Amino acid sequence: MIDGLRGINLQVWRLIALLALFAAQPGLAQDAPIPAPLPLFHAPVVDGAANAQDSATQQEAETPPPPATAAEAIAAVSADPQPVTLTALVTDGGKTIGEGLVWRIFETKPNGAGQLALAAKSDSGIANVKLPPGSYVVHVAYGRAQASETLTVAEGPNTKSIVIEAGGLRLNAAVTGDVPIPINLLRFDVFTAGATDADRALVAQNLGANDIVTLNAGTYHIISYFGEVNAIVRADLRVEPGQLTDATLYHRAAQTSFKLVSVAGGEAIADVDWTVKTADGATVYTNTGTFPSTVLQEGDYLVLAKRGDKVFNREFEVQAGQPREIEVLTAVY
Repeated sequence: MIDGLRGINLQVWRLIALLALFAAQPGLAQDAPIPAPLPLFHAPVVDGAANAQDSATQQEAETPPPPATAAEAIAAVSADPQPVTLTALVTDGGKTIGEGLVWRIFETKPNGAGQLALAAKSDSGIANVKLPPGSYVVHVAYGRAQASETLTVAEGPNTKSIVIEAGGLRLNAAVTGDVPIPINLLRFDVFTAGATDADRALVAQNLGANDIVTLNAGTYHIISYFGEVNAIVRADLRVEPGQLTDATLYHRAAQTSFKLVSVAGGEAIADVDWTVKTADGATVYTNTGTFPSTVLQEGDYLVLAKRGDKVFNREFEVQAGQPREIEVLTAVY
């Protein structure tokens, strides 16, 4: 028992000595408690290990998580753009149009501005584009003919053909009696069909003689202008799909020129102001010159020739046919 007490006393003295030595360390408060050991997950690491751990953590944050399900994995793959081939036909079962097409593919959901966003565009006869799977609206224009259809893009190659139902229209005009009209004096406007001007929409404007315009099959209202005054002819024409429609409109008018002379058949007097009025007094033409020329619709007219303070006049009639010259005399015999 005495030996046991001696062992205990020896351990006590060793503990007291160890505490005294620990308290004697510089900068350490003598009453500071002994820190408890840190948990393992808080174990300190050296600088290199800390940097490696931070880098691994950042990489994990930047790397997107893998799809949670097989369906999500399939959806991620199918969201990639898929090949789409678009072709157009003039008529159902007809030949493919090889050129002159403009393709525009729009998304079906309006954007913030309320418009359908343009997803792709092509000017090729056969359009080859890539689109993510989904629904779209395809618009194709061929001249002034056009068609629109919906398109569903699925995973894998996609093809679609659109029938435009287009036809060609070529216009010309002549004076009644098959009198040719100079091309530079002709122009045409094309409107949709309608009972009144308010019901019609402009399709093509200022077409020249023999110009070919491509239109959707249907009936159109045509206006032919011969000159710039009042020689106007209207007609309704039918455009057939896959065909070129040739049409000649006939004017009851004539080219008319004027000159002021002192005697019949004499030399023209220069510097004359000209005014042409219809039978009801409406002014349809004015000009200044020696040999003015215009085109007038069939009918009765009055021409006034003013030179200085003097005004000379003559009544005349326009008949459909060859060009005609009207002389105004400075004296009446």
